[in-house]
Amino acid sequence: MSHTILCDIVSAERTLYSSPVKYIVAPSDQGEVGIFPGHAPLLTLLKSGSARLVKEDGSEELLYISGGFMEVQPHRVILLADFAERAGELDEAEALAAKQHAEEHLGSSGNDLDHTRALKELSEAVARLKVIEQNRRTVHFVDKK
Repeated sequence: MSHTILCDIVSAERTLYSSPVKYIVAPSDQGEVGIFPGHAPLLTLLKSGSARLVKEDGSEELLYISGGFMEVQPHRVILLADFAERAGELDEAEALAAKQHAEEHLGSSGNDLDHTRALKELSEAVARLKVIEQNRRTVHFVDKK
């Protein structure tokens, strides 16, 4: 049995990752799911949050995922994300502004569609901020070693 699984992470804009990993932890609609080599076939929805890749050398990479699908086969996992970005590329000021904008719209939304859209924007902004903070802690921990 192989000790790695091929991982492809693709968004509409680009391919973010395409290499073997020891395992991946991704944000599915049923909660976080860990995928290791030999995993049973699976097709699930992705929600906003962090995807953590543990590479062959033991290093980790953190990505922000917003929606999409994940297909798992025993030797390959594919994340087709609505939006994906490396944690280090996320703009904290932009995420904070998006969060504030969504909160303002929640307070003043007049119809259900506006309210639903504002809730989705707020959820995505909060998820981005969590990934930024998680990445900050990881980088800080690695720097202290």
